[in-house]
Amino acid sequence: MRIVVISPESRDPREIPAVGGFLAAGLQRYHVRKPAWTEPELEAWMRGLPAEWRPRIVLHGHRALAERLGLGGWHDGDASPDAVFAPGAASRSCHDLPSLRRHLGAYPSILFGPVFPSLTKPGYGPAADFPWDSLRTVLREARRRRAAGDDGSASVFAIGGVTANRLARCRELGFDGAAVLGAVWNDSDPLRAFGRIRDAAARLEAARHAA
Repeated sequence: MRIVVISPESRDPREIPAVGGFLAAGLQRYHVRKPAWTEPELEAWMRGLPAEWRPRIVLHGHRALAERLGLGGWHDGDASPDAVFAPGAASRSCHDLPSLRRHLGAYPSILFGPVFPSLTKPGYGPAADFPWDSLRTVLREARRRRAAGDDGSASVFAIGGVTANRLARCRELGFDGAAVLGAVWNDSDPLRAFGRIRDAAARLEAARHAA
């Protein structure tokens, strides 16, 4: 399973050292989401990061800034217009099955959730009557299309309350990976927390290949 880490929303003195550790440990995509920051604030902060990190950073919103800095792309929120996709968009958020179905062919990856009760937004989680079997069907069809060589089917990452112990459920539902936020930044040692998640994902992949 592939893992994506999402940034804390506010300034955190642990963030930059931790991101260096995440990337050194194999993280392929770090999502920077700081909705309260102005674009000049965000640009100043981003320019303070090592330039070699930029291809693995995805910026939420701020398409022009992502292009100007040569980042790994930008992320569209679920409130974005349906036709917003353009080359360079790395991913999109989807929070319901109609949105997921609509955008599977338009983005390289989709963050779908919440799959579990959020660790950072109290009271936010999946609906009690969420159609999990329908989600499995959508994800199974997306995998089938990719296996058949259809490049127009996104990889789908679970988001919302994901922890190391919940990755097996993500795999069982059919997700290609998971995006984590609270499981990393709520820990006193974010790099240690990421290591647990990375190792759990690796064990699941090893078990899948051995089956």
